[in-house]
Amino acid sequence: MALDQQQGIWKSGRKGGKGRATPKGRQLDDRAWDEVRALLGDRPRRRDLLIEFLHLIQDRYHHLSAAHLRALAEELRISMAEVWEVATFYAHFDPVKEGEAPPPDLTIRVCDSLSCEMAGSEALFDALCAGHDPARVRVLRAPCMGRCDTGPTVEIGHLHVDHATPEKVQAALDKGDFEPVIPAYETFESYRTSGGYDKLLALRDGGDWEKVQEEIFAAGLRGMGGAGFPSGKKWGFVRANPGPRYLAVNGDEGEPGTFKDRFYLERTPHMMLEGMLIAAWAVEAETCFIYMRDEYPAIHHILHKEIAALESAGIVEPGYIDLRRGAGAYICGEESAMIESIEGKRGMPRLRPPFVAQVGIFDRPTLVHNVETLHWIGRIAREGHQIKSEVSHNDRKGMRSYSLSGRVANPGVYVLPAGSTINDLIKAAGGMAEGHVFKAYQPGGPSSGLLPASLGDVALDFDTLQPHGTFIGSAAVVVLSDQDSARGAALNMLKFFEKESCGQCTPCRVGCEKAVKLMQAETWDGDLLEDLCQVMTDASICGLGQAAPNPIRLVMKHFPDEVK
Repeated sequence: MALDQQQGIWKSGRKGGKGRATPKGRQLDDRAWDEVRALLGDRPRRRDLLIEFLHLIQDRYHHLSAAHLRALAEELRISMAEVWEVATFYAHFDPVKEGEAPPPDLTIRVCDSLSCEMAGSEALFDALCAGHDPARVRVLRAPCMGRCDTGPTVEIGHLHVDHATPEKVQAALDKGDFEPVIPAYETFESYRTSGGYDKLLALRDGGDWEKVQEEIFAAGLRGMGGAGFPSGKKWGFVRANPGPRYLAVNGDEGEPGTFKDRFYLERTPHMMLEGMLIAAWAVEAETCFIYMRDEYPAIHHILHKEIAALESAGIVEPGYIDLRRGAGAYICGEESAMIESIEGKRGMPRLRPPFVAQVGIFDRPTLVHNVETLHWIGRIAREGHQIKSEVSHNDRKGMRSYSLSGRVANPGVYVLPAGSTINDLIKAAGGMAEGHVFKAYQPGGPSSGLLPASLGDVALDFDTLQPHGTFIGSAAVVVLSDQDSARGAALNMLKFFEKESCGQCTPCRVGCEKAVKLMQAETWDGDLLEDLCQVMTDASICGLGQAAPNPIRLVMKHFPDEVK
């Protein structure tokens, strides 16, 4: 058949043709393509770097235009649909279609977590909305930023304003510097001078990983991210699978009320890094991935600088530590969702089995540890298991880092014996805030619900709270007073879960939304809520949906007068 008699896109441009002048879908814009290539520079065009590249575009242009996303898809040789679904999944990206107005260059995010709400974030949000032209400044509610001890917290660009007021926010806007404030911390040079990395280098020079594992067992260290799995056991599980193997650091502490990981990384980052490298040595990991939440820009700065120092000193090869940046998704604190995000995908939890120790990053065996867990591994390896095993209180052994916020005199991180009670924590914090009487507390983030002050002598540790229908989780402790509503606190928690559900499974996606509606009624329908809670607990894929009912159940149990 002659060429001019064929159907198809090449004939479509001719008069009377039935084909198309161009291929289907968005067309590639040469200018946008040049801009994307300039941003990417000589970086490898790997699919797993998609989120990193989206950050580059968002940071430069303050939004993600459809033309730039199409150009990025071309560079990575993937479909526009893949790029679009990732860009729309994460809260810190602003994808904009053709014909839509991009958001203002300046965004003010107001934290609406429980601690910040108790500190006045709602009134602050209203004041900021009223005081700024929405065409020039965008004011948004945002989930926990990990600064619960200094609420209400506001983020402008990458700058955090603690104990925020409209006046403080305006002063920051007038100054015009929206880069993070870098705190004073222990640098590589000072850490090395004090014996840092000596233990790692000695282990690499003929050490026995099983002896280190025995020290971890003797210390009684369990995962500090919330699950509480015995830390040393993971090493054996990962090593039992053939390589290559990887290590992933879960730095996405998005549980409202939690800020202990930030506390350690802003002060002693190399203790975590040495612990990470010891764990990587133990499982013979080929690469260490650090997944750090985007709400911690100062820590990103610190880690970039200190990882470069490790490379310059020859302690790690260039590229051995791969620092990845989250994009505002609480669900990525779940280990399999984090791995999906590291691979450049939406943070959707995986069905298990197989477990990540067998099939993790790029389908290879992966050891996952939380930031604080690795901090303790570094300390135990350097100082011995006695730093935890010889501490005892209320028949519990070890130490815990409690993130304490709410109605106490001095919120902050308190490193106390694992058997400490909420009464012990309040005492350590200088008592209740002036004019407040202790009423209730959240023992381990929203997932743990609320307990009454009458249970103030229960040890806040693994396995001690289960008889009361809750758990310690990440030890995100929030104290409520007689001036707070338990019902209102529970609603705040469920609104958080409603917003942060990844939407993959119906029980969680629909259940959280339905629960919020039911909880906004004047009186709660206890039977219907309990039925909903049971379905969510039994049928949700991951811990978000399984634990979301806890605030509902515990408020109905301990504070019935507020909901009937």
